[in-house]
Formats: sequence, C-alpha cells, structure tokens
Amino acid sequence: MLTPLAYGLAVVLNLFVVFIGLRFLFQPRAAAAGYGVPAKENGDSAYLSVKGLRDLVSGLLGLALLAFSNADAAAWFMSVIALTPLGDTVIVLRNGGTKAVAFGIHFATAVVVLVSAALLFAA
Repeated sequence: MLTPLAYGLAVVLNLFVVFIGLRFLFQPRAAAAGYGVPAKENGDSAYLSVKGLRDLVSGLLGLALLAFSNADAAAWFMSVIALTPLGDTVIVLRNGGTKAVAFGIHFATAVVVLVSAALLFAA
C-alpha cells in the first residue's frame, strides 16, 4: 500500500514541475505572475526561460529516476530538489511577493516534496 502511494505522489509532483517548466517556456509572463513575482513588461525574458528550463529538466530527471532507478535514489533526489521551492520562498519574499504566496505555495510545496521523499525512503 505504501509503495504505490509513494511513487504516485512523486510522479504527480514531478509532472507538475514539468508543467510549470513548460508554462514558463510558453507563457512566461502568466507563469511569473503565478510564481508570485510578476515579470516586468520590458524585462529580460531570458530569465523566465532559464526558470522554465530548470523546472522542465528537474521534473524530467525525477520521472527518469522513478522509472529507471530504485526508491532510495528517487527519495534522495526528492530530498535535494526540495531546496528549489525553499529557495523560491526566499526569492518571492525578497522581491515583493506576498507571504501568502511564498509560504502557501512555495514553502508548502517544499514540505510536500519532503513528505514524498520520506514515503519513498519508507517504500
């Protein structure tokens, strides 16, 4: 029972990160607003593309580990990748975003990713 739950949550989280990455690549301004720090109208869109690529690759790597490795490797990946939403929390707070977005989206995501890692370690 625990193994399907552990893998299922990890797959959903990684697919969500792939979706976020694709959104930053194809709808960067809307994605930035959802992130909690809206992009400036005449800002450098390259940075939004960098975020999109980072998220896309992270999600695909997580999915590859889940498909072709063992639960421990995937759990270590999820443990380390939790640093991304933790960092995003700080970025939103330092750049004028709301505490609700910083903690309600980014910090909460980090917690769920760490729960996913714990479930994978236990599987």
